[in-house]
Amino acid sequence: MSDVRHAPRRDPFDGVLLVDKPAGPTSHDIVHRIRRHFRFRKVGHGGTLDPLATGLLVILLGRGTRLSAWFMAADKTYEGTLRLGVTTDTQDADGRVLREGDWTAITREQLELALAAFRGDQLQTPPMVSAVKRDGVPLYKLARRGQEVERQPRLIHIYEFRLLDFAPPQVRFLLRCTKGTYVRTLCHDVGERLGCGGHLAQLRRLRSGDYDVRDATTMDTLMGLDTPGLVDLVIPLHRIPIPVPSPGVS
Repeated sequence: MSDVRHAPRRDPFDGVLLVDKPAGPTSHDIVHRIRRHFRFRKVGHGGTLDPLATGLLVILLGRGTRLSAWFMAADKTYEGTLRLGVTTDTQDADGRVLREGDWTAITREQLELALAAFRGDQLQTPPMVSAVKRDGVPLYKLARRGQEVERQPRLIHIYEFRLLDFAPPQVRFLLRCTKGTYVRTLCHDVGERLGCGGHLAQLRRLRSGDYDVRDATTMDTLMGLDTPGLVDLVIPLHRIPIPVPSPGVS
């Protein structure tokens, strides 16, 4: 008898789905809605977006969930809006106002210099309202209890941080950065550097690694599809340019 080896059958729902996340739901909410609507057993994502944020959310289906760490490690590109003159406890627009400062004397040149100061390698301290864990407890849960604990700074790299539009107190920017960068913390720190305070007012993720939000599908469109209608939107594992474990390898 000849030794014939058959290639494993490809499941069309093992792979990656690019979603254009709306503002409001958490990344976990999006995962839950897709799992429930399409009745998939294994669904994950390749990098969290805050509820406030919109844009590219990489959804991982079936065996694609094994690629979570690889996608989370990818560089990210964002477009956002910094609101000068208002500091909040969450460093974004969802937080409680802590103080207000005078932004009226801030010039375009001052802002561009402030953004430039954050390019390159730097240590960034995660905000209290984050999913980073302390003794197994997410920091945001401690923050809800009114607790603030010491956090270890993390090394990040900012490739690009530049001004797109200067219309104070709103300023729009483009950011390219490594994984683990808290954009709202950057906005807070820029505000502190300028002396007037500031917070992240809006954020949209444009890219994650090689993938672009222009190729993503809105949640409204997804929720209008049945399972067979989803096939053409799934990027199969063999089209993802990284080593993929063979079936049965955990």
